[in-house]
Amino acid sequence: MIGIFDSGLGGLTALKELKEILPGEDMVYFGDTGRVPYGTKSRETIVRYALQDVRFLRGFSPEAILVACGTVSSGAMKELRESFDFPIIGVVEATARSAANVTKNGKIGVIGTSATIRSGSYTTQLKKINPDLEITEKACPLFVSLVESGFITDGDEVTRLTCERYLAPIREAGCDTLILGCTHYPIIAHEISKALPGVTLISSGKEGALMLREILEKNELKGRGNGKINYYVSDDPEGFSQNAHIFLGDNIGGDVKVVDIEKY
Repeated sequence: MIGIFDSGLGGLTALKELKEILPGEDMVYFGDTGRVPYGTKSRETIVRYALQDVRFLRGFSPEAILVACGTVSSGAMKELRESFDFPIIGVVEATARSAANVTKNGKIGVIGTSATIRSGSYTTQLKKINPDLEITEKACPLFVSLVESGFITDGDEVTRLTCERYLAPIREAGCDTLILGCTHYPIIAHEISKALPGVTLISSGKEGALMLREILEKNELKGRGNGKINYYVSDDPEGFSQNAHIFLGDNIGGDVKVVDIEKY
C-alpha cells in the first residue's frame, strides 16, 4: 500500500501518475483540505501538519509514502524521515534531477509556494547536481487558490494575467526549463506555457511518482495490491469529490471520508 498526501487537491496530479505507472498498487490519499494552503504557513506549522499527516497514513501500514506537496517536500523532509521507519519520498530531489537533465542552456526557473521558494530547496538541490546552473526562483502564491477555485479553463483571463505577472522574471532570465514546484500547477500548465513559449515544464508530481516507483522496485515492494484507492480529507468531502476530476481526468470512483487530523 502506498500513502500519498498534500495540503488539498494538488497531490491528485501525482496520484494520477501513480495510477498509470503502478496500476496494481493499493493507495490511500489524504488531502488536508481543512488547512489548505500550506504554502503561506510558517515552517514550524508546516512540520507539525506534515507529521500529523504521516501519522494518519501510518495507520494503513504503507510500504512507502509520497509527499505530493512541494511545500512539505521543501521544508519538512528531515523531520519526517527522522520520525518514521518506512520510505518517505518527496518531490524536490527527483524534480531537480529531471530539470538538470533536460535543460539545454543551463538556465532553470523554479516556481512554487512562498514557503517552497523561501526554503531555497530546489536551488540547493540543483546546485548539488551542477554548480554552474543558473536558477531563477519565483513564488506564485495565487496559483493554488486559482486552481482550487476553478479558474482553470483555457484562456481564463484572471489566470492568464496572473501568469504574465508572476512569470515575467523567468522569461527575462532566458530560462529554457521550468520546474512546477507545486503539484497544483500542472492544472494551469496551458496558461503557464503561453506565458513562457518554448520552455519545457517539469511536473514535480510526475517526477515524485517516478521516483516512488524506483524505490518500490529497488526494495522489491512493487505489485502487492489490487489497485484500490481510498480518499480522506480533513474538511468538505463533497467539494473534494466534485473537484477531483479536474486533477484526475475522471471521477474518483468512491467515497471520500473525513478524518479529524488534529487527533494525530
